[in-house]
Amino acid sequence: MVEAILRRLSERFRELELLTRPVDAETKAALATRWQALPEHVRTPAQTLGQHAVGCEGTHGVFPKCDLACTPCYHSRDANRVAISGSHTIAQVRAQMGLLRRRRGPRAHAQLIGGEVSLLSPDDHAAALLIMREHGREPMSMSHGDFDYDYLKALAVGPDGVRRFDRLSFAAHFDSLMFGRRGIERPADEAALNPYRQRFVAMFSRLRREHGVRPFLAHNMTVTPRNVGEIAQVVRDCHGFGFGLFSFQPAAFIGDDRRWHEGYRDTTADTVWAQVEAGAGTRLPFRALQVGDERCNRTTYGFYVGPDYFPILDEEKPADLVVRDAFLTRFGGISFSGTPPKLLLAKVLRVVARHPGVVVPFAGWLVRTARTVGVRRLLRHHHVRPVTFVMHSFMDAADVAPAWKAMQDGQVSGDPRIAETQQRLAACSYAMAHPETGELVPACVQHSVLDPVENVALRTLLPPTPVGRRPRSVGPDA
Repeated sequence: MVEAILRRLSERFRELELLTRPVDAETKAALATRWQALPEHVRTPAQTLGQHAVGCEGTHGVFPKCDLACTPCYHSRDANRVAISGSHTIAQVRAQMGLLRRRRGPRAHAQLIGGEVSLLSPDDHAAALLIMREHGREPMSMSHGDFDYDYLKALAVGPDGVRRFDRLSFAAHFDSLMFGRRGIERPADEAALNPYRQRFVAMFSRLRREHGVRPFLAHNMTVTPRNVGEIAQVVRDCHGFGFGLFSFQPAAFIGDDRRWHEGYRDTTADTVWAQVEAGAGTRLPFRALQVGDERCNRTTYGFYVGPDYFPILDEEKPADLVVRDAFLTRFGGISFSGTPPKLLLAKVLRVVARHPGVVVPFAGWLVRTARTVGVRRLLRHHHVRPVTFVMHSFMDAADVAPAWKAMQDGQVSGDPRIAETQQRLAACSYAMAHPETGELVPACVQHSVLDPVENVALRTLLPPTPVGRRPRSVGPDA
């Protein structure tokens, strides 16, 4: 009897040890593989890929259709000629997530992306998200945000009244280059969309009040010469709405060329970032932590206290780099966003118990940050709101296609522009899975090279059927 009890206790202790282990063996191996696969020019102390995460992931070919029109549009010409099919979506999501789980380990952020996700039925949408979670993915639904609370509730709460999710993540795309939104078919400017942005966030606030589902909301915006000068005002107007992330994408010549109407490359990455900084009211350092290639991604993590924004790390401050290095060395492999709070605390405490000295740089950072923010400001505004600023710079199809072909052939292009594109593709932080070949491809390759062929085949597999459009009279207060 005593031996049996001791054996059960030993087994339970072993289970607890494995559960609270800061980084499990499979995650550690996946991170090492990711690091080794990166090109030399991005293997820097600031690089998060391979040190903290394997990168982001996305679906493709699962629901290409959209019911808004955008200039530009990154979908191929045939995307809207493919019918929405829940069974197809579910099967493809399961297959793609299975490959990502096998190739990239047990934890990653993944986007449920294609056309417009809310064209899926709530049940099919929920099923896809649950499959992603089953494969260790933290899913984010990509949407134009033009749906109603009834849809959101039906997604989050099953027909039996039981909550399906404790947390939902959505990225909503709002910009004045999008046409067909209910109540504002053709926005005159970015400010005209603010009531619709607020309405979107308000739906999730209501969902949390009524059903306890915690949201994480991102705001996406495509940038062209037409609206680049409005970025700063968008940030000033919307930073307090409830979005946890603002993402800006300078337009690229990808997708449906019938919707290319401007000289997109007249707008540089530096111009866009300067506008974001003007909106935030401060410099946004982006070299302390890097995701992939700097030419593709800029990211600043920070927080608002009232109207003031404070980046958490600055590459120009040596003490901040010490904190960065301590984080990536000791806590890098821990999944902070997808781990239950109590379990996350246990993992962190195990690291601290083994490396107590790691507390010192973080304590120093906390003291410095408190001084910078100021006690008066904290007392006046009561709380801190984490907000991340991101810029993703996609590449033109005319460059991606030859660069990808050369990479497939094992060659480095003699054309400097194409060689640069090859470097960026090799460092890509955003992968899409092809279970039929076992291949993972960068998103720019998917959109530039593979989507057009894929959607032609999908037109045959899923021929379109007439679908009535939603009522056009709905406004921001509906």
